[in-house]
Amino acid sequence: MIFCIGEKKEERESNTYFNVVNEQLQKGVFNLKAEEFKNIIIAYEPVWAIGTGLTASPDQAQEMHAYIRNLIKEKYNHEVAQSTSILYGGSCNEGNAAQLFALPDVDGGLIGGASLKSRSFVNIIKAMQ
Repeated sequence: MIFCIGEKKEERESNTYFNVVNEQLQKGVFNLKAEEFKNIIIAYEPVWAIGTGLTASPDQAQEMHAYIRNLIKEKYNHEVAQSTSILYGGSCNEGNAAQLFALPDVDGGLIGGASLKSRSFVNIIKAMQ
């Protein structure tokens, strides 16, 4: 199961984005036992970036993915945190995929509109290599 989380533009600008994502995890999937949670894939999609052509900067993406991984570690343990896939969504495309996928805590992408163009999608897949 893919569980999508992310903040709105006003939450990013008011610096409440960590609290927003923490609350989404707490209410959405942190009630699961560790064995159940292992079936979850987390997708961080900043709402302000979905379908807008805007994307989180690499620093913003890494910061949030590391934060999410740390929350998982605190809730469960290091092994669960390291084995959980955390994907980036929100206007991920062939132009930014390689840079995003190279980040230590970004495990891949949740590709939306860019997947509708086959050549573009193939380039995104190649960015994973």
